[in-house]
Amino acid sequence: MTSTRNRPLVRNPQALSFRVCRWCVCWLLISWSVTALAADPFEIPPAPEQGGEAWLVTFGPGQIYWERFGHNAIWLREPALGLDHTFNFGFFDFEQEDFFLRFMRGRMLYFSVAQPADREFDFYRQQNRSIRVQKLNLSSVQYNSLRDHLLYEVRPENRDYRYDYYLNNCSTRIRDAIDIALDGALAERTRQMPASLNFREQTRRLTQMQFWYYLGLELGLGFPVDREVSRWDEMFVPGVVADELADFSVAVGEFGKPLLAVDTMLFTTTMPAPAEAPSQVWHRYLAFGLILTVLAWLSGKFMPPVWLAGLSQAWILNAVTIGLLLSALWLFTDHEVTRPNANLLLFNPLLALALLPALRRFGAVVLAGGVVCAAVLLVFPVRQYNLDVLALVAPVNLVVAAYLWRNSYRREGA
Repeated sequence: MTSTRNRPLVRNPQALSFRVCRWCVCWLLISWSVTALAADPFEIPPAPEQGGEAWLVTFGPGQIYWERFGHNAIWLREPALGLDHTFNFGFFDFEQEDFFLRFMRGRMLYFSVAQPADREFDFYRQQNRSIRVQKLNLSSVQYNSLRDHLLYEVRPENRDYRYDYYLNNCSTRIRDAIDIALDGALAERTRQMPASLNFREQTRRLTQMQFWYYLGLELGLGFPVDREVSRWDEMFVPGVVADELADFSVAVGEFGKPLLAVDTMLFTTTMPAPAEAPSQVWHRYLAFGLILTVLAWLSGKFMPPVWLAGLSQAWILNAVTIGLLLSALWLFTDHEVTRPNANLLLFNPLLALALLPALRRFGAVVLAGGVVCAAVLLVFPVRQYNLDVLALVAPVNLVVAAYLWRNSYRREGA
């Protein structure tokens, strides 16, 4: 064993200096961030001296995929009852019985929660998510109706509800609660009003900056999310609820007062705001599909013929697996937004037959024909939008189809 007693404590003084400088810079950045947050405290208005007040709270999108749609809550403040809580419907529990089975079958349970407002605001501020608050100009009768409804909803025996991505989510529940307080005036105004964007367009604009998440949603969501919807339906997005209430500021409250008494930001995020409409991103998926195809073709130049045969079979297995999953979502689950799905033209389970040498040409026809049919469907005015999936898959499917046709059983036996 070698003694370390006489070894120098610092082997590389320059490296130590670099580390010290690096830690100093990190410490200064952290200190600056903390100071900046401390210098920008929440300017929460004082609670009412008597009676109660209700606010719509809208939290902006976050960076994680499940945060991309934003979130909202209703903030009740009534000192006499000890109320200074946000009520929201966006909670689920991984420990729930049969959680993953319910998720796969489209029978997921969410639940409502009331929690101290300051704690919730601090959480979203730490997540760098914007916080918009809108004070509702409600009469005492309307406020009591809203308060009683929310208190009823958070009771243990009432808090669970069957979640639906678009029709019954955390935002539609907030919409419904406000509509109850307004005696149905919000529904009356918006049920016949066309939406600015349908379900798919809202989904695309809020997720298009995340390559794989966006692609997965475009792959799984079928024709139902492309149908025309009303402004009422569009309020599945929390930001739309906030914007609609801002526009809905005429003769709703008591004595013809505007609906909103205050509309302000408690905290503004540094993240870029989502686009107002989805942009075209099909070119990035086309480029990715072309790169995959070219790399596979080039690899075949340096590998034995069995290599390309293996890649073709691997792609067929991949397509069959995805096709079976899409078919299962359509036929055996309650995920109504997945059926029907035009992406089954591109990922056809019948491709499994192409693994048989005698049916390779059949597989080639299925692959090429699916691409052609999917492209033709996009021309129709009423259709499922799946251009991004088509752009990625078409180059690979067409090349694999050409390979299967040229290397069919008949050609090998000739």
